[in-house]
Amino acid sequence: MIQKFILASASPRRKAILELALLNFDILPAETTESFPSELNPEQVAIYVAREKGIAARNKPVFRQYEDNHPILAADTIVVVDDKIIGKPTDAQDAFNILKLLSGRTHLVITGVVISTKEKEIAFHEITEVSFNVLSDSDINFYIKEFEPFDKAGAYAIQEWIGVIGINSIKGDYYNVMGLPVSRVVTALNDHF
Repeated sequence: MIQKFILASASPRRKAILELALLNFDILPAETTESFPSELNPEQVAIYVAREKGIAARNKPVFRQYEDNHPILAADTIVVVDDKIIGKPTDAQDAFNILKLLSGRTHLVITGVVISTKEKEIAFHEITEVSFNVLSDSDINFYIKEFEPFDKAGAYAIQEWIGVIGINSIKGDYYNVMGLPVSRVVTALNDHF
């Protein structure tokens, strides 16, 4: 049985995915700048930012109630198109521009995962290819107005309306696109913690 762990995230999507897996965890959100060294490739960026989130959670005063060997799960999801990392949109116009860029194309969703205690760390990344249909401007504007995807890398959530009507295929882990490759997380927790 997997021991109780800490999720270093305020993401309602990650919380929901872990609940689907019937895992026992506490939530300890960690604020970070999500900045990273420019020489890192996208896979390294996702792991770097995830690691920073885990460190920030471990350094919070409230963490003192846990033992040092209590595992912390941290993750970061990025969208990559044309070898460029697409972050969270800054406003509605930025969200429109991002979705217009993704329209009719295939992009990568990369999630970096770091599970750590004071003595041990397991880090990995998962990549899923996502292909969008061509999206009309009116569909993009409707989605932004109704769903406000400003806290989502790539300005969309696969489980929302735009994913239902706009995505024509994915190659890889669906839950990775939602924000956490949960089957790999469960395996890592079982095998190492």
